[in-house]
Parts: sequence; C-alpha cells; structure tokens
Amino acid sequence: MTGNRRALALTMGDPAGIGPDLALFAWKNRAALNLPAFFLIGDPQMLAERAAMIGLEVPLRETSADSAATDFDAALPVLPVSLAVPVRAGVPDPANAAATIEAIRLAVELTLAGRACAVVTNPIAKSVLYASGFGFPGHTEYLAHLADEARGAPGSPPHTPVMLLAGPQLRVAPVTIHIPLKDVPGALTREAIVETGRIIARELVSRFGVASPRIAVSGLNPHAGEDGSLGAEDKAIIAPAVAELRAAGINAFGPLPADTMFHAEARATYDAAICMYHDQALIPAKTLGFHDSVNVTLGLPFIRTSPDHGTAFSLAGKGEARADSLIAALKLADRMAHTEASRQASAA
Repeated sequence: MTGNRRALALTMGDPAGIGPDLALFAWKNRAALNLPAFFLIGDPQMLAERAAMIGLEVPLRETSADSAATDFDAALPVLPVSLAVPVRAGVPDPANAAATIEAIRLAVELTLAGRACAVVTNPIAKSVLYASGFGFPGHTEYLAHLADEARGAPGSPPHTPVMLLAGPQLRVAPVTIHIPLKDVPGALTREAIVETGRIIARELVSRFGVASPRIAVSGLNPHAGEDGSLGAEDKAIIAPAVAELRAAGINAFGPLPADTMFHAEARATYDAAICMYHDQALIPAKTLGFHDSVNVTLGLPFIRTSPDHGTAFSLAGKGEARADSLIAALKLADRMAHTEASRQASAA
C-alpha cells in the first residue's frame, strides 16, 4: 500500500447521502485498491450504523490526524464530529448541516497545519446547507473563504478557486461555473480567463508534474464566433486573453470551436482545456469519464479533490453506490501531494 506519511483528510459529506457508504467501501477494499491512508471526519455512531446497513464489517478507531496513517491498516481512522440528530439514510436533515460544515472546516485546518496532506470531500447537498443558513454557493467558495481566513493578512487579494475536472482522458476547467447560461456572456472577462489559465498552468507543473503545460482554450459561440459573425465575445474577450497568456510564456492556444476540441486526436494536443461555461466543460468530462473523473479545486494553498457526483440520496444505505470516483479522488490527491512535496524538496 502506498501513501504519504501524513494521511488524507476525508470529509463525510452529507451524512444522509452516499459519502459514508463510499468511505466505508473504500477502506474495506483498501488493500485490493492500493489506497493511500486516509482518515474520515464524521460521526462514529452514524458510520457504525451505516456499515451494518450495507453489510460491511469495518472496525472504526477514533483517532487524531497525527496517528491516522499508523492506524489505517487496522481500522478506519475516524476524527469524531457529532451529529445533532440521528441520520436516516436517504433523508437529509438541515439539523445536521452544522456537522457537515464542521467536517470541511476541520479538514482544511488540519491540512493547512501540515497534519494532513490533502483534503478530499464527499458530496454535500447545497439545498440542505442553504436551509441551515449556509452563506456560500457551494464547496468551492467555502474552501476559498477558509483559505482567505487562514491567511490572516487583511487587505490581501482573495484566493481565486478554479474547478478542474480531471479524468483519465481529459482535464478541463470552466471559467464561469454555477450561473445561468443567459448570464455567461456578461460574466466572461479577459481577466477571468487569464487568471484561470495562469492558475492551471502553474498547478499542472507544481501538483501534476507536467513540465511544459499546453492549454487549449475554447470559444464561447458556435465556430468560436466565426470571425465575429456569430458573436463578438470570441474576438473581443477570449482571443486577447489567449494572447496575454502567451505573452506571459504560457503555451495557450485558441479560441477553438468547442465542438471539435474533445475527440481523441484533439485531446492529444493539450494537457488541459479551458471552457467558457459549466456544461461546455462538464459534458465532455462526464462523457469521457463518468465514473472516474475527479473534481479538483486549484488556486488554493492546499490540495482538494472530490468525487464528481452528488449525494445520491436514493442509493444511500443500500450498498449499491459505486465508489469509483471517490477512489480516483483519493488516489489523485495522494499523487498531487507527492508531486508537490517532491518539487518543494528539490527546490530547497
């Protein structure tokens, strides 16, 4: 079994969803899957009940982040977070939202303190968190907030998180994320595209080990605007952003028609793609790697990965949920942590 000396910090996600099921399955099959060591931040009683429900014999050991890697082979290390009310699998309850949020906060705190090597998050249900007063659009924005808080430097520019979908056949990031399609043209700016490209290029080197990243940039409109006849954004916003990235020494090219960017021959020409909006990026990502793509947050002072799916409440507690994406997220976080640590050691 491989892994860092420090374990990965894995959050429980929404306790009524499939996150606990996936974590239990992953630990149970840790040797066959060659998984890195991780500890789960969650409620031990809920985890014991869920293990019995899905028919898995999983010993649990309440632990600290510092001893999790040592404990991992003998039992699933659990850093306890107490739930407010008992959990019914598949039935989310806003009363437990505070524990879901606390698990995320603890994972970030421990990773920033060097006591865990990366954050891996199980799925949350944003509507459940909103009902409890959660003030962030989702995981990504909350993680960036925690990073800003931890920096403790008033007046410093906020971190810019970038959502990258990483699968065996494609890495792709949208510039705009969870906004209505009608709002995308107004939200798209040269600065946002350039910042996205800079962050991707930097972290492909530092955390993915890509020595000379090649970045393909999509257009917004059909045929990348057809020289302005199908929309002005490609010429007025995207092309200047690509030119700025190239001037900064980044091997970016585009804007490219999005409908011809994702076949095998095209993918061979780049290491990551930038798209202009959510579905433009996620449709090819999920088509090419529905079960094993990973959601990676770039632009933060810690590594964070997550399964690329939701809570799947209808599958919780049934033992039917596939753990492929969580397994891929754990392995990718471990590889990224190793790559970053090796680069830092070489630079020292």
